[in-house]
Amino acid sequence: MTFDSTNTKGRDKIIMHMLLKILGLAAILALLPASAIAQAPVGAETGFVLNTFGFLIWGALVMWMCAGFTMLEAGSVRRKNASVICMKNIGLYSITGLAYYAIGYNIMHVDVDGGFFGSLSLLRGNSVEEVAFLNAAPEAIGEAREALLSGSSGHATMSDWFFQMVFVTTTASIISGTLAERVRLWSFFLFVAILTAFIYPVAGAWTWGGGWLAGMGFQDFAGSTIVHSTGGWAALSGAMLIGARRGRFRKDGTVRQMPPSSVPIVTLGVFIIWLGWFGFNGGSQLALSSATDALALSNIFANTNIAASAGVVAALVLSKPILGRMDLLATLNGAIAGLVAITAGPDLVNHQWAILIGGVGGAIAVAGTRLLETVRVDDGVGAIPAHLFAGIWGTLAVCIAAGGNLFVQLTGIVAIGIFVLAVSTAVWILIDRLIGLRVSPSAEQLGKDVVELGVEAYPEFVAIPEPDDDD
Repeated sequence: MTFDSTNTKGRDKIIMHMLLKILGLAAILALLPASAIAQAPVGAETGFVLNTFGFLIWGALVMWMCAGFTMLEAGSVRRKNASVICMKNIGLYSITGLAYYAIGYNIMHVDVDGGFFGSLSLLRGNSVEEVAFLNAAPEAIGEAREALLSGSSGHATMSDWFFQMVFVTTTASIISGTLAERVRLWSFFLFVAILTAFIYPVAGAWTWGGGWLAGMGFQDFAGSTIVHSTGGWAALSGAMLIGARRGRFRKDGTVRQMPPSSVPIVTLGVFIIWLGWFGFNGGSQLALSSATDALALSNIFANTNIAASAGVVAALVLSKPILGRMDLLATLNGAIAGLVAITAGPDLVNHQWAILIGGVGGAIAVAGTRLLETVRVDDGVGAIPAHLFAGIWGTLAVCIAAGGNLFVQLTGIVAIGIFVLAVSTAVWILIDRLIGLRVSPSAEQLGKDVVELGVEAYPEFVAIPEPDDDD
């Protein structure tokens, strides 16, 4: 290799020239008032690009939560049912995408106008202005761009659809974990299709879609009630109708602990969900085109992390006195509950409130787990306490620090709860009459992996039917 001193000197001159430009720009900015920098307007096209990019990145983070829920659920169940959990989660994500594209989004967001649901039109696509811009001839591109920017909501249509769609998958994942190890695969998929095409979009239309609850002033920034309580009510309905796993509750009232297949995988799943939640809450700012948005996002990220941490610590402290054991799974669930609790109002300026909101959420998750065991409702992963109970608390906590009206918040909680519970119960009963909800006793003993899929997650272990433990 030959050393070329001429090229090196030329490169050094270019680098020096760039550094001088950067220093000059920094000097100019330093002379400007801070308020002028903070309030500097962003052009319409730049704002459109930033907002669209934000929706896509935030949506991708929320989509990644599906991997976290898969790991959490697969690690929490017994190894004979882990493969079915993986099938359920890839299936629910795909079914959700199609159902929400076909009709769910339009019911939730199109022409709601203060009512109870929106348009029943099928399919979602680009706006007229977007199609015209994409198809514009070179000489007409400028006019098409102006029409696009003036006629849009500040972002690409399908970026908003994508961001809204991945939220629905979280609702469906809650049900998957609760009913693990005993619900039939196709029965579950059918319920998910109805949930994401109709039940969730109607509840969302009342609130985020500009429906009657939004008109009252109901506040739910990122979905403590709209997403998490909706999934929790549907899961509770299914758990009560399908019943507990065989041997979960003995006749003497004691609870049989079902051994998880992999505690490290559960822990990994919670960390993945925690990461995705920054997109869940941060993305609900719905903009990234101003200093105000940047500041709000910073506060949302900080509050989300603080609340989750407080949830962990609360669950860690309370698991021993409430559950009678230092419970790692309950502690991990405390993180989820803290995240759910802060979701209704993560845009707090006083971050100390996030400690209280998240900590109470973690405590509720631990106490809720004990309550469900007492009333003999079997929740496979503790999703109902973490998502439903903590979601209700988070929605009420908006009244403490974010200016929510207690009567309006209670109205929203009760209205959505009654609607989701009633419709979900009717759908579960209908599915049971048509194809049945629960696998056979022999399939439950042998494991759903062998019976429903024929693919074992851990083939090195021989599948042996577990004896009944009902005494």
